[in-house]
Amino acid sequence: MARLIPDDWKNLAATGAAERERETLTLLEHALPDDYTVYHGVHWTRLNRAFSVFGEADFVIVSPAGRLMLVEQKAGFLRETPKGLVKVYLQTERNVSIQLARTLENLHRRFTAAFGAGTYCIEALLFCPDYIVKNAAIAGVPTESIVDATRKDRLASVILAALPADEPKLPCAAKIHHFLADELALTPDTSALVGQAGTLVTRLSGGLATWARRLEFTPFRLRVIGTAGSGKTQLAVQVMKDAAASGKRALYVCFNRPLADHIARVAPEGSRVANYHQLCDWVARDVGAVQDFRAPDVFGRLETAFADAPIDERWQFDVLIVDEGQDFQEPWVEALSRLVRPNGAWWWLEDPLQNLYMRESVALPGWTVLTETTNYRSPRDILDFVREKIGSAEPRASGLVAGSPFDGSQISFMPYDDAQDEAVIDATKRAITQALSLGFRKQDIAVLSFRGREGSALTALEQLGPHRLRSFTGKYDLFGNPEYRDGDVLLESIYRFKGQSAPCVVLTEVDFDSFDERAARKLFVGATRATMKLIVVASRRSCALLGAHD
Repeated sequence: MARLIPDDWKNLAATGAAERERETLTLLEHALPDDYTVYHGVHWTRLNRAFSVFGEADFVIVSPAGRLMLVEQKAGFLRETPKGLVKVYLQTERNVSIQLARTLENLHRRFTAAFGAGTYCIEALLFCPDYIVKNAAIAGVPTESIVDATRKDRLASVILAALPADEPKLPCAAKIHHFLADELALTPDTSALVGQAGTLVTRLSGGLATWARRLEFTPFRLRVIGTAGSGKTQLAVQVMKDAAASGKRALYVCFNRPLADHIARVAPEGSRVANYHQLCDWVARDVGAVQDFRAPDVFGRLETAFADAPIDERWQFDVLIVDEGQDFQEPWVEALSRLVRPNGAWWWLEDPLQNLYMRESVALPGWTVLTETTNYRSPRDILDFVREKIGSAEPRASGLVAGSPFDGSQISFMPYDDAQDEAVIDATKRAITQALSLGFRKQDIAVLSFRGREGSALTALEQLGPHRLRSFTGKYDLFGNPEYRDGDVLLESIYRFKGQSAPCVVLTEVDFDSFDERAARKLFVGATRATMKLIVVASRRSCALLGAHD
């Protein structure tokens, strides 16, 4: 199968143009060989609802030799006029051949600037899956570059004939994917499931990661209050990339160790990444204050050692990024401030709705504040649930905006008898079976405990039915690295999984006597981890309080 970039959302049912392009993407994935890559825009959540890659091109296929084919898809009815094929959009007609020519010319200009004339090869194809072109001579597009309804089943073979796999590699072949990633504003998906094979990439939304980096003021102290899925962590990675490109030193600090471990894998070379206590340990070791991670209250002692340690040049940075700022404590701000050079930039990223520890917000007097309430990650029906149900107990949630074009993920509720561990274990098994029956792979599924790791009935389990669980053992090695059990399905708590996401989330052990602010925040965190499907395993009393039925 061909490689898809981005490779998530492909199993999610969509509507309208997104659905037709998803059908074509599925065809290309299965019909093209493994060494072909398809860049697409099927799920790129831009506010203008556009799904194109370059201009009017819906797909860009790259051969093993580095040759490209732009595919422009025009679903539905077309009109043949003396000036060529046209597509009617409401009251506007657009000439298909002119659109395709402009897209091709634009890409030629960019490739020539990047690689030089004559060093690359770009083909173009018009795909009309619903329309039969009657007079190709006036279509405005060469006959061999049109795949209409009469030969739509041959789309892949036409592409392979134009982009043979066995031809010599072009001079730009080694750099073509890096170029496309830059041109399409692709970045590693920092919220992808920890431990998942392969690196997902996603296109930057039209929000934080694009325009927040254009702000300029001195001193640069920016507090970003952004909801889940708004692109905060994606913004952090882009800020690190900007720093690396300008020769500056960047430090990223978050609260959760799993998030820090994942960011470390996608951060640009030269950036330092740690969670807060990991950073404390590094600085403390430099001054000889080595801690035993197996001792009680080790984290408190680490905080003290860091706050008391002298800071030399090695621990000073041009850019400091704090992620998950809602989980940080007031004394940590002063300790961290010593790491920012006099003219350095300091970013503070947080989401009050994800403040599960119910901590007071830290004071950052004099800072510029930027607020983003749009969630680009979650399907629209999950955001509807968040606004209606969670917003009743946590007013901030009622004003969130859905930035995803996808809907109809159909949240599932699976009730279990109250306060019975065996009942919740059995219900969780059924939820995983349901997820697998929907076509999700085991590595696409994250089982998240609403109770937290310490209070979960699942924590001690190595197996859940036929499924081996990959979970944190609660232990650290001598170097402070967390130890995990090997398994196929990830088991985590909602506390440790903040800042991350998975295609399918099984939010289990959901149980509360009253739906208060704390329960609402926990439900919010769990629900917004899902990028495609949410299955809630909840006690019957909790289902009743939420008005949910299985």
